[in-house]
Amino acid sequence: MTLTLKERIAHEANALGFEAVRFASADAPPGVGAGLDAFLAHGRHGDMAWLAADPERRKSPRAIWPDVKSIIMLGLSYGPERDPLEVLGERSRGAISVYAQGADYHDVIKSKLKTLASRVQAFAQGDVKVFVDTAPVMEKPIAANAGLGWQGKHTNLVSRDFGSWLFLGSIFTTAEIAPDPPEEDHCGACRRCLDVCPTHAFVAPYQLDARACISYLTIEHKGHIAPEFREAMGNRIFGCDDCLAVCPWNKFATVARDAKLSVRAESDNPPLAELLSLDEAAFRARFRGTPIKRTRRDRFLRNVLIAAGNSGDETLVPQVQQRLGDASPLVRAMAVWALSRLAPERASSLRASHARTETDPAVAGEWARIGA
Repeated sequence: MTLTLKERIAHEANALGFEAVRFASADAPPGVGAGLDAFLAHGRHGDMAWLAADPERRKSPRAIWPDVKSIIMLGLSYGPERDPLEVLGERSRGAISVYAQGADYHDVIKSKLKTLASRVQAFAQGDVKVFVDTAPVMEKPIAANAGLGWQGKHTNLVSRDFGSWLFLGSIFTTAEIAPDPPEEDHCGACRRCLDVCPTHAFVAPYQLDARACISYLTIEHKGHIAPEFREAMGNRIFGCDDCLAVCPWNKFATVARDAKLSVRAESDNPPLAELLSLDEAAFRARFRGTPIKRTRRDRFLRNVLIAAGNSGDETLVPQVQQRLGDASPLVRAMAVWALSRLAPERASSLRASHARTETDPAVAGEWARIGA
């Protein structure tokens, strides 16, 4: 039996571990331009300056590569083995987003994409380019346009077969491949993802303000985290899975098959006590090859200290106090905040000596709030 071009590509993709394969035209997905313009106009991208840099390139695949005619959209399941919300009740552990508990998905997917692209180029008679979250490609709208799923009210892709747990990658090609029909929106009246958000980051269904999103705050935001978000962060130290985890379509999700995406002991929601003493070398060694490493040690410790302050675990006080002398103002500021939550009397007694020598305004402001 002779396979069609699409069947052959799907067969090769499945053999490489991709569970979902669909095809899209190179036309701009409907509504993507207007949606991006509104998102940027309201400043909802926060520190993510790359989203505002040359936004016209993001609106259409042909603005990235004028010769592209078809797009192969691929999905790789990273479904968790257990409910990712369970750890939120274990306040002395740091909650790490499911996607970051294994090897860096960029590396895992790009390797597979390059292998598949070379095979497609050989039998489809077209040039190819591969993309996985490292170029101005609007993966989620294109994936929805290809029928891989739909963008739910939480703005992430939802699949009827894999729920919310799909890594996306794409192969652009100059070969002509018939597109698949888009998937319909199956969210209905459900609003679980909107209601569960700890920081109320959704201004409306299908509209996210990244500046209030815990994933943005713990990963992308480079500065001090505003006081109004700290308590709501709980013990989330890298990302947030709440809106993904409550989606009813996850009942069809499958556990990740790729061994490289398996949870590593080093990033399996570790005890905060293990993380508070990390210096630069220890941080890099512990999280080498994972997405966590790109956040860098200072921002990560900032998040860990917020979790410590929310933990109610007084055994962490000595480690928190040690961070008052950290070289990073991000870390020092959150050490002050955490200490004021765990041991307010001790924080007050240290206020005079530390505040007098503090040179960073944000850290000085944290000391000033103690006892106010």
